[in-house]
Amino acid sequence: MSADELWDLRDIRGKLVGRTHARGAADWPDGAFHAVAGTVAVRRDGLVLMTLRSSMKDHPLTWEFPAGSALAGESSLDAAVRELREETGLSIDADSMVAVGRFIETRALFDLFVTRLGDHADLVLDGDEVAEAEWVAVEEACRRWRAGLMAAPWESRLAQLWPRLAEVIDQSR
Repeated sequence: MSADELWDLRDIRGKLVGRTHARGAADWPDGAFHAVAGTVAVRRDGLVLMTLRSSMKDHPLTWEFPAGSALAGESSLDAAVRELREETGLSIDADSMVAVGRFIETRALFDLFVTRLGDHADLVLDGDEVAEAEWVAVEEACRRWRAGLMAAPWESRLAQLWPRLAEVIDQSR
């Protein structure tokens, strides 16, 4: 995460509008969005990867699925693959990703993906981003969400996307 990080601006349909915006810069253009993407990684045994946000980040020490903003020139799919690799060390092929859906936020278009992994997935956590990680049952992920243990942005995302997410996870086992 960098102050000089550039994001492509998009319209509400996700179409590029031909401008970028620096992360944290003032004067966000009306009607503009940037792409944000998250990935739910599922092992063959059905467990999903949850990460605990670093104490240095916004929403510190709350649970989430690996996610982050798309950089200028990236699609949300590209960002999902990159963020998963940067935060957890897991390298996956974009072709393994299944789109769950999109949630429209105030300034972001959040796209959620699921990817299936093998039995053993060695994690290498980025300590600036992630305090810890756990492989949990889908029911435990749901419990953490409903108990308010996830980072605040995930509350409304999952309220809309959970039914489809659960379906895609079930299909990927």
